[in-house]
Amino acid sequence: MTQCEIRVSSEMYAKLHAHLFPGDGDEHGAVMHAGLIHTPGGPVLTVRKVVLAVEGRDWVPGTRGYRKLIAPFISKQARRCRDEKLVYIAVHNHGPGNRVAFSDVDLESHERGFPALLDLVEGMPVGSLVFAEEAVAGDIWLPGGKRLDVSRMIVVGPRRTELLPAPRVIDAVRRERYDRQVRIFGERGQEILSQSRVAIIGLGGVGSLLAELLGRLGVGSFVLVDPDRVQISNVPRLVDATGWDAKSWLTAEGRPEWLRRLGSRLATRKVDLSRRVIKRANRSAHVERHFTSMETQAVVDALKTCDYIFLAADGHRARLLFNSLVHQYLVPGVQLGSRIQVEEITGDVVNVHTAARLVTPAGGCLLCNQAIDPRKLREESTSAEMRERERYVDSADASAPSVITLNSLSASQAANDFLFYMTGLTAAEAFQGTVQARPLERRLRFVTPRRDDDCIDCSSGRESRFGRGQNWPLPIID
Repeated sequence: MTQCEIRVSSEMYAKLHAHLFPGDGDEHGAVMHAGLIHTPGGPVLTVRKVVLAVEGRDWVPGTRGYRKLIAPFISKQARRCRDEKLVYIAVHNHGPGNRVAFSDVDLESHERGFPALLDLVEGMPVGSLVFAEEAVAGDIWLPGGKRLDVSRMIVVGPRRTELLPAPRVIDAVRRERYDRQVRIFGERGQEILSQSRVAIIGLGGVGSLLAELLGRLGVGSFVLVDPDRVQISNVPRLVDATGWDAKSWLTAEGRPEWLRRLGSRLATRKVDLSRRVIKRANRSAHVERHFTSMETQAVVDALKTCDYIFLAADGHRARLLFNSLVHQYLVPGVQLGSRIQVEEITGDVVNVHTAARLVTPAGGCLLCNQAIDPRKLREESTSAEMRERERYVDSADASAPSVITLNSLSASQAANDFLFYMTGLTAAEAFQGTVQARPLERRLRFVTPRRDDDCIDCSSGRESRFGRGQNWPLPIID
């Protein structure tokens, strides 16, 4: 049977778990409204809303089973899902433990009720989840009669939690290669890394370092996105880059212009350079390359399937799209980079600044924290020349100072945050906000994110994109 994944924010899961398991040992009910994402590996459902069933009013003793949701409550929630193009999911719980399955009575109720619900929701799937305290199983029905099992639920928040129908049998890892890492987070943690899929948007000074770090951690699958090729000025800060990659003997000053243009066209693509770095670190890694900007449908389709997104691109168009993807598809990520400010007249370095800004469905977004500049966004959207210049720090026209040691501060912070998040080592209060470093002053600053109640991206307002999946327009797709 085809399988399905569900993503839910930690806030919504905590609310649901407290309702289902209040300590009385009884069964309780609820309904989820979820967005739908089609991916090559099967559908993904993104929980937008949790509606708790009131005991004795919406959740009552059953006639065939122990408890049930009453028909008016079901009908009301299903119609809301239909109107907003969301998936209706009924929820109840069984006992404690780390494995769970539907009872025969549960499955019989699906056979009786779901065909009528499919007619009511007019083309959207419907389904049911059953929870144990540390497990979940699901039965999702698609129009036309096809059914899906829920393979896992990913709880996205301060730390990543994966709920399964039953504990997974852990394959033996290459103990000798990853022995020192396994001593920190165990074989289970190493397996999580090997099964994870990450995106790196922008493979310049910061992004190329991320490719090296994540490849050596043993991350199993990558989506690499960058429209540029290696230039000679990139070589000091791109991992493994050489003059051969930049075709420096063709592009050197003094060469005829036609020869320099030819050398630029023959230079190594940054996505290919980073793939080379990753494969040298981990030959079994799968690497998907996109020699384009982020704002394309092909890239968005690839990002739907990722567990984490690293935004190392400098443009505010990319920030806007990244921000929307995090909240619409419930995929956490980080926006990062480094800046060196130089006094224009004297040439003195006046400020050195690096940042790793976490963006998750459980925290404030880039819009709420004024990290997307409307003026620059407007310039990038209306001027092709400006878009080319601003798109990436390492683009052809960029002249901002950049040093690999400073880039490494952002890259290592972001890679460590990812590592601790995926393996469950991070403290809940730590996985939020921005880490800013000012190396000249040997100073760190931590910025707690804000969250606006009416934000179009991260709020739960009626017009927000939060958890809506693909049945909601994304901004800035070329």
